[in-house]
Amino acid sequence: MVKKKVVFTTGKRRVAVARAKAVEGTGKVYINDKPLEIWGNEPLRLWVKEPLLLAGDLSSKVDVHVKVRSGGVVGQAEAARMAISRALVEFSKDEDLRQRFIEYDRNLLVYDPRRNEPHHASGKGASRRGSRRHVQRSKR
Repeated sequence: MVKKKVVFTTGKRRVAVARAKAVEGTGKVYINDKPLEIWGNEPLRLWVKEPLLLAGDLSSKVDVHVKVRSGGVVGQAEAARMAISRALVEFSKDEDLRQRFIEYDRNLLVYDPRRNEPHHASGKGASRRGSRRHVQRSKR
């Protein structure tokens, strides 16, 4: 019995976490056990397809299964996108592909650590205003 090459990777965006499994195959992509063609809406599908299009013919030789949890639909799409691109790079071990991904969009491979700042109370009515915001007042 011949063992197929399998690669596991993760991708994160804000609170969304995606885990991808790349296996030798025919180019199928599944997100939460749904084919990519019926998952989400069209802009999100195109976003998730970006690493597959950049990878060229490699994407037709790899099946990718992604499980994504938590966060909203956009965060999940970005997390899945990152997990897929990391899986393709690790599966191929191709430094040119890694460089192509980084030049196109660094967030395909690198986690974005930005977070919303927690609310800081600032007197009455503070719940209606954003973090550290104050009432405008005249100096003169």
